Amino acid sequence: MKLPVARARELLVSTSHGVLSTVHESARPHSVPVVYAIDGDHVAVPIDDVKAKSTSDLQRVKNLTAEPRACLLIEHWDREDWSTLWWVRADLELDASAGERQQSDLSTSLRHTFPQYRDATFHSLLVFRIVGVTGWAAGDTNDIG
Repeated sequence: MKLPVARARELLVSTSHGVLSTVHESARPHSVPVVYAIDGDHVAVPIDDVKAKSTSDLQRVKNLTAEPRACLLIEHWDREDWSTLWWVRADLELDASAGERQQSDLSTSLRHTFPQYRDATFHSLLVFRIVGVTGWAAGDTNDIG
């Protein structure tokens, strides 16, 4: 059953982990698990120094430089009870004009949500504008989120 947009947005806001997909220069999808914070119509995905990585020159950043559209997918899966399955997709566009206040508010939200970020330095934040939200549920989603 298609979720009403308002319910899909509620689920998006109530969750803080998903899969960010960008478009690789070869036109293939490039998907990575991410954490995020939402403020109004903006989503921030941190590029941080908390998790080990070989470089901060990440493919998703390169992809977004060439193609600013992306997608954030969240979902709930239960192997035993498929009546509780749901997913939400947020269509995003990189917002290079996001101001310092917007970035500060999103950084604060990330620090409050994740103890690992409490004292972290963000290399940068990928700030997106939500341009569309859609979702699906196998059953009633009022008991989740």
